Amino acid sequence: MGCDGGTIPKRHELVKGPKKVEQVDKNAALVARWNYCAISQRPLRKPIVACELGRLYNKDVVIEYLLDTSPEKCIIETAAHIKNLKDVKELNLTDNPAWKGDKVNTKGDKYEDLQGAAFICPVVGLEMNGRQKFCYLRDCGCVFSERAMKEIKTEVCHKCGKPFKEDDVILLNGNKEEIADLQRKMEERKLKAKLLKKAKKSKATESCVKSARTEEIAGSSTQKPKETKVATDKMLNGFSSSSGAANAQLSSSSSTSATGGKAEKPGKPVSGITKRSFTDTGEKSEAYKSIFTSHSSAKRLREEKPNWITHTAYYY
Repeated sequence: MGCDGGTIPKRHELVKGPKKVEQVDKNAALVARWNYCAISQRPLRKPIVACELGRLYNKDVVIEYLLDTSPEKCIIETAAHIKNLKDVKELNLTDNPAWKGDKVNTKGDKYEDLQGAAFICPVVGLEMNGRQKFCYLRDCGCVFSERAMKEIKTEVCHKCGKPFKEDDVILLNGNKEEIADLQRKMEERKLKAKLLKKAKKSKATESCVKSARTEEIAGSSTQKPKETKVATDKMLNGFSSSSGAANAQLSSSSSTSATGGKAEKPGKPVSGITKRSFTDTGEKSEAYKSIFTSHSSAKRLREEKPNWITHTAYYY
C-alpha cells in the first residue's frame, strides 16, 4: 500500500462511502432568479417581462426566442409555454433610489451587498431581492410585495388605479407548488378563452344568417305589391283597349248605317286600335313560307329529279 514516509491511511481514504449531495447556495440561487433572465441568463434590463408562471425575462430576448424558427433552435424549458408576446406581460417596476448599480465593485475590493436590488415595492418600500415575496397584476403589470397586498386589501391597483380581481395576481419566482398552481390557472384561463371565442364565432354566424333571412323576407314583401300593381295595370290597359275597340266598331257600324251602307274613310285611326305587322302575329301564310328554300315546295321528289341536272345551292 505504500505508506512511505511513515504515513498512516485513515478509514475514509480506504473505504469509499456514498457521495454527499451538493447543496446549492441560497443566496446565489436568489440572485440568479431575481437578477438574471430566465432564458439567456443575462442581467435583467428594462423592459422586463414576466410570464403567467412568474418567471422574469428580458423582452428583447423573448422576441429573439420567438423569431427563431430554425430547426436547430434549442427549446428552453423555462420558456416552452411562451408561444407569442400575448403570453408575457411587460412589468411596471419602481426603481430603487438607493441602488448604485452593479458596476461599483468592478475591482472586487469593496463589500458587495447581495440583498440590494434595483427595484422596490412602491407601497411598503421592500427591495425586490427574493427575500420577500413579490407579485404583479396581469392586467396592468404593476409589481408589489405580497405584504402590501395583504395589509392594504383593495380591488384597485395601488399605483395606476386600475381595477383587478384575485385571479389576476401572479406570484413572481415562486416555489414548485406555487408554480404548479399558477400553471393550472393558466390552462384554465386559456381553455375558457378558447370556448368563449368559439361561442362568439357561432353567435356571429347566427346573426349573419338571421339578418340574411330578414333581408329576404323584406325583399319579398316589397316585391309583391309591385308585382300586383303591374298585373292590375296590365288588366286595366287590356280592358281599356278592348273597350276602345268595341266603341270603334259601334261607331263604324252606326256610320255605315247612317250613310246607306257605305262606310266613310276615316282621316285618322281610331284611338285604342294599334297596327301590328304581319310578322308580329306569329301566323304566316303558305305563300310567305314558299319563298324560303326550307319549304316543302322547294324540295322535289326523286322521281321528278332528272339525272343530268347538276346540283345547285337550291337543290336541297
